[in-house]
Amino acid sequence: MIEIFTDGSSLGNHCQGVFAAILKFGTTEKILKVGEPNTTNNRMEMRAVIEALKTIKKHDIPITVYSDSSLVIRTMTDGWKKKMNLDLWAELADVSGGLTITWKWVRGHAGHPENTRVDKLAVGEAKKQKKSL
Repeated sequence: MIEIFTDGSSLGNHCQGVFAAILKFGTTEKILKVGEPNTTNNRMEMRAVIEALKTIKKHDIPITVYSDSSLVIRTMTDGWKKKMNLDLWAELADVSGGLTITWKWVRGHAGHPENTRVDKLAVGEAKKQKKSL
């Protein structure tokens, strides 16, 4: 099984944002950390999942995506209506097609080790990028 832990951070709406993901497959781990200008936290939460799924080469391995974003998880599991960021919802549908994904919500800032780690990656990089602007 592949486990993906994601988080997004935007230091205000329509500011510099960063998404981060930790992908685990057995003892192998890969970290993604990418910034985008003029974005929102929700877009970064979604982008983290999309970009992590894009890195998966074998589509026959089950995947579990962990996120503290109720928007992402509840939309994917409970069919919440997609009102904004329709471009990203379409991209997420495209990259998740053909994959076996279990979507798991984790409470943010509640001591979940990987969620804490991915949050620190995203927030830390967002602060670093904001300073350099």
